[in-house]
This record gives sequence, structure tokens and C-alpha cells, in this order.
Amino acid sequence: MATLSINPVSHTSTDNDAVTCELFIAAPRERVFEALTDPKQASLWWRHKDVCQMDNFSMDVRTGGKWSTTGLSAANGPIEVHGEFLEIDPPRRLSYTWISSWLPKVTKVLFDLENLNGGTFLKLTHTGFAGDAAATENHTHGWSLVLASLQAYAERGETIASRN
Repeated sequence: MATLSINPVSHTSTDNDAVTCELFIAAPRERVFEALTDPKQASLWWRHKDVCQMDNFSMDVRTGGKWSTTGLSAANGPIEVHGEFLEIDPPRRLSYTWISSWLPKVTKVLFDLENLNGGTFLKLTHTGFAGDAAATENHTHGWSLVLASLQAYAERGETIASRN
């Protein structure tokens, strides 16, 4: 069992193929899963001031269903991410492909959600970087910011508007 963490704890694999982030969210996993899979909710929290702003989410939440979002990155300007849902097991597991405009290769994102101490232990694993050290470093940082925003939303209802 991992140690509880208020802030995301992120790691990059030694072969630079994977990023993992772990975090405790003081909210039921049903709430967390819904925030991850409801496009209206994702648009409320998936943003970090001055780094990245994602909105316009579209999600067909079923195995084989497509998802996409667009936004603005301080580093890259207009960005787009899309993919396909691979596994949906509410409220325990969610997996999808991730193809971004700044790293046009197919990678895979997996969320594992576990009941823990009245809340949710979330583990994210993002794989498929194939030794690209810069990509794993950037995604490690990015996922830490995204998961902190998810935590604030799920625990306290903080949205993009209330954080700005």
C-alpha cells in the first residue's frame, strides 16, 4: 500500500517509458470517476493557471468510444488531445489512448481508483513514451498539476473560475 499524499507524488520509469502519479483525494471514488468521465465537469477543473487550459471536452464513455479536448498551452499555444477509451470499470478503473498535438505518438493513460480511509487513492500510469526523456519529464510535471486540480475539484468543488 502506498503512503497517503496530499500532493501528487510522481515518478518517471528508469527507461523513460512511463510516468506514474499517486494521490489521495478526500472524496468518494464515484465522485472522482465522474469528474474524470463527465465532459462538463472536466471542463470545470482541467486547467492550471498560466500553464495549460483545456476545455471543449467531448467524451463517448464506452469501450471503443472516442474522446477529445482542445485548449491553450503557455509553452505550445493551441493544443489538442484525443484518443479512444480502452477500459471502463466504474468507479475502479479508466483507461484510454492519448494522442496529443505536441507529441504525436499513441500513448496510454490508466487511472486506478481505490477506496481508502473514506476517500480515494488514485494512481495514474501513462505509458508509451519509448525512452523520450523530455516527454516523460514534461508529462510528469503536467500530470502533477492536472491531478492537483482534480483533487481541488473533487474535494472542495474548486473550479477554474474560483481558482483564478
